Amino acid sequence: MSMTPHTAAQPRPPVAVPTLPQSGDALATTGTEPLLPAFRDGDSLFASPGAYLHARGVRQALRQSVSEGLIEAGRQALTDSGGERRFLPLIGAVPFSPEDPACLWIPEQIVLAPGRSQSPPPIDSQRGMAVALAPRMQPVPEPQRYRRNVADALARIADGTLEKVVMSRSLQISSEVSIPALLGALRSRNPNGYSFAMDLACAGTQGRSLVGSSPELLLSKRGGRIVSNPLAGSIPRAADPMEDQHRAQALLVSAKDRHEHAYVVDAVARALRPWCSGLDVPVAPSLLATPTMWHLSTEIGGRLHDANASALAIALALHPTPAVCGHPCAEARALIERIEGFPRGLFTGLVGWCDAQGDGEWAMSIRCAEVGRDGATIYAGAGIVAGSDPDAELAETTAKMATMLQAIGLAPTLEGA
Repeated sequence: MSMTPHTAAQPRPPVAVPTLPQSGDALATTGTEPLLPAFRDGDSLFASPGAYLHARGVRQALRQSVSEGLIEAGRQALTDSGGERRFLPLIGAVPFSPEDPACLWIPEQIVLAPGRSQSPPPIDSQRGMAVALAPRMQPVPEPQRYRRNVADALARIADGTLEKVVMSRSLQISSEVSIPALLGALRSRNPNGYSFAMDLACAGTQGRSLVGSSPELLLSKRGGRIVSNPLAGSIPRAADPMEDQHRAQALLVSAKDRHEHAYVVDAVARALRPWCSGLDVPVAPSLLATPTMWHLSTEIGGRLHDANASALAIALALHPTPAVCGHPCAEARALIERIEGFPRGLFTGLVGWCDAQGDGEWAMSIRCAEVGRDGATIYAGAGIVAGSDPDAELAETTAKMATMLQAIGLAPTLEGA
């Protein structure tokens, strides 16, 4: 399986939908058929420009936290499953806090397919919209408190305690959400992103999944090569093409956003250098577009000292980057825990997979929601640095929530309520 992006293929005629192996059969299968129509309750899927990975069942679950030896537990789990004839990875999600338990597991069954060899999957019309009824939406924290949180963060920056901190908020939706329909909508809207639906049953949360479409690759590893693509510095997109381009160019030359971006790139490069014999760090960022946002982006590439190093171990050496926490990290995390107003859980953690050879992909769990039969909680954050404005940061988080709200079938308001 190639971990490097491929050029987009021409759309192909419909082909038969694959079925996963029978229960108890741990052998992997490969194919080029679209996997999403085979998705059912309890399944998990991670789709990137390089590969689709569709998993079913739990063979061995890991609930250790990073601070309790998660890396070694993951290595042992992959070793224990090494007697199988084919590919069985470790998949799932790791939370923002190193003290919280991860939700990782070796699946019973896997279907693996190339990524860009497929056209984006359509929304299943038989399953309808992602949300069944007009829901109640409750922002946590409320918009006014979020503005106060940003102001408090700016005060800590002004007094020299911090240089950057990411302030987040959430939106609780009280209506049943269809995970397959939501995942299909996310993939259709942004086929170049990192889309995922990770079942949380191994965390003791039956009927809930972490679902999202992240634009940010924390780490991809294939053999001795790694890539990380940190994002920091953002602006909402505009419907008018001329205004949209104006915003993109303004972001590219914004001193505030370039300063914020530099924190993240420097931190990622510093964390990767001990693992690498060579590292390529572009001197200036480029623009990356999603359907709702423009981002400053820098793709960092490296050659590893050890081609067998674990993608999970390297990703956790990067986590959390200033893109989701702040700088200095310890002080930023302390402020987040004190004033943000809700537990982040898996939001701003990492989501993806790795195998026994150490290869894998881990994306940042942003532009995501925890989704279940009784509703969903959507998350979004914004980086606060000197010069940030509370109203602008509130609007940025609302624009970021639009990724999930539009896929669910709801339009956001400025206040996100």
